[in-house]
Amino acid sequence: MTTLESLIDLLDLEGIELNLFRGRSPQERSQRVFGGQVVGQALVAATRTVSEDRVAHSLKGDFLRPGDPKTPILYEVDRIRDGKSFNTRRVVAIQHGKAIFAMSVGFQKEEKGLEHQIPMPDVPRPDDLPDPEIVRAEARKRAPEEFKHWYDGNRAFEQKVIDPIDEFDPEKRPPFMGVWVRSAGSLPDDRALHQCLLAYVSDMNLLDTCVLPHGVSWMDKRFQAASLDHSIWFHRDFRADEWMLFVQDGPAAAGGRGFNRGLVYTESGELVASMSQEGLIRFHG
Repeated sequence: MTTLESLIDLLDLEGIELNLFRGRSPQERSQRVFGGQVVGQALVAATRTVSEDRVAHSLKGDFLRPGDPKTPILYEVDRIRDGKSFNTRRVVAIQHGKAIFAMSVGFQKEEKGLEHQIPMPDVPRPDDLPDPEIVRAEARKRAPEEFKHWYDGNRAFEQKVIDPIDEFDPEKRPPFMGVWVRSAGSLPDDRALHQCLLAYVSDMNLLDTCVLPHGVSWMDKRFQAASLDHSIWFHRDFRADEWMLFVQDGPAAAGGRGFNRGLVYTESGELVASMSQEGLIRFHG
């Protein structure tokens, strides 16, 4: 599994020409590149082309083809607009001469304005939930041999799921999920890095939400899932190395696709980001 140190290294793209960057993938067993990695790296590429006083306020991306983890990814940035208050960038991720991902990113010069938010729901706090290492160790004991490696090694993020499902025999339940998330270690005071890490981890659990009413395990070989698009809106500053609550729902599934939404709160209750995702959810058989 990707550690925090190796993830930060993955996000440190190599600049090879003006507006052109190269990224790589971890050498793991995966047959395709994790979608959150591509979103995070694309955001890094876009951020490298704006001045330091500009902060990302939104991103909207489309997954076009599966990424090949054995091949570097080229990120080409189009500087669509540079205004007095806003900047727009278009990033295309390329492998084998074809686009695998395309994303639009909006940046803004910080300013004050009207503020309000939906309150954070009343849920158990991180300290009230089981240690994720213990939960993972127990799950590994039950996992089929071919899936045990998913529970091994250090990870870049700690996650505590509120009212978790039984991954091996999931029951049908309403499409709602709450997850506490933070990086597995302290981070430097780099706002852009914290945003890129949130972009990465936002793709880990969101699609699972719309599957909950169907009682399907991700280990079921008849089940196929993949991200189709992904959007994030950054509302306020935050730290990815402090607990963040992901409040997620999956309002609809139809046509082999599932739609999901999420709100991200700090532990003190500030709404710092919102996200949405549509994904492929096919059941063969």
